[in-house]
Amino acid sequence: MGSIFDILGPVMVGPSSSHTAGAARIGMVARQLFGRQPGKAAVYLHGSFAATGKGHGTDRALIAGLLGMKPDDMRIPDSFKIAAEEGMAFTIEPKEIREAHPNTAQVIMEAEGVDPMKIQAYSIGGGRIRVCEIDGIDVNFSGESNTLIIRNLDEPGRIREVAVALSDAGINIATMQVFRDKRGGHAIMVVETDQIVPQEAMDDLASKDGIIRVKFLLAN
Repeated sequence: MGSIFDILGPVMVGPSSSHTAGAARIGMVARQLFGRQPGKAAVYLHGSFAATGKGHGTDRALIAGLLGMKPDDMRIPDSFKIAAEEGMAFTIEPKEIREAHPNTAQVIMEAEGVDPMKIQAYSIGGGRIRVCEIDGIDVNFSGESNTLIIRNLDEPGRIREVAVALSDAGINIATMQVFRDKRGGHAIMVVETDQIVPQEAMDDLASKDGIIRVKFLLAN
C-alpha cells in the first residue's frame, strides 16, 4: 500500500519534493549519522541533482539539512548565509558516480576531534530517501523508522551481542540488516526498532569491544 505522501506530497519548502525536500532529508540524516553539525562539508551532486539542482534549491536544501533543518523549515533558502554565520564551511560540486541513482548526493563531513564520515544517498520522490553507502560500505535503508546504525568489526558473535543488549533494554527488533566491506573487515548493522533506543543502551553497545560507532535515527 502506498503512502499518503505519494498523493499529497510532504509538508515542505518547495519547489520539488524529490530535489528539495528529499535533499533536505539527505542532509538531515547525514548530520544525524555524523552525530553533530559538521565543521566542514563537501557535497557532490550526481545526475539530475547536478543538472537541475540549483534551480530546485537542491544545494541549499542539502546544506539546510546539515544545519539540522527539516524539509518544511522556512529558512532553507537562506541556508548558505546561516552556514556562514554558524561557521560551517562547505563546497558543492557536480560529480559522476558510477551506477548511481539520478538523484544522488555524496556528503563528506568533518569536525574537530572526530573521524570524517562519507554518506551517499538518493531521493526517490515524495520527500523520501534511501541511504546507500556509509564510509564505503554499501547499505540500504530509509531512516523513516526508528533505526539503530552500528559500525563494528566483522567478528563472530557481534550480531548476538547487539540482539541481547537490545532485548535487555526492552527493545524489540523489527528488522535487521548486516552489510560489510569484506569478510573479517568492517560491518554495519542497520536495526529498525519498535521503540526508541535509550542513550544508556547505546552507550552500553558503544563500550563493547569491536563496536566502533553507534548512532540512532528517530522515526520521522
